[in-house]
Amino acid sequence: MSQRDGFTSGFFAGVLFGALVGGIAGVLVASQKDNEDEEQEQSFLNSSLSKARAIKGRKSQMKAEESIEAARRSLEDKIAQLNTAIDDVRQQLGTVNGNATEVNRERTLDP
Repeated sequence: MSQRDGFTSGFFAGVLFGALVGGIAGVLVASQKDNEDEEQEQSFLNSSLSKARAIKGRKSQMKAEESIEAARRSLEDKIAQLNTAIDDVRQQLGTVNGNATEVNRERTLDP
């Protein structure tokens, strides 16, 4: 019976020691894997965030370009209106000045 008592206590001691060593090894491997997972998640989040910022930057740049284009078109329209108004004024002044010039020519030719 003494061998059985020695076997049983040795068996339980081995189970306890194995559980302790296995638990420590599991904790170390799990923490290392968690760190790797966190690094991968952080890397993924950073790349996703940078992509999102790039897309947002492109969208805002496109909006800015569209607003610049709209402003340019508006200015071109206003310039065209001003040019038309200037041409009308020139035509009106030209007829007034042209008539005055013709009258002066007639006066200088008559004497």
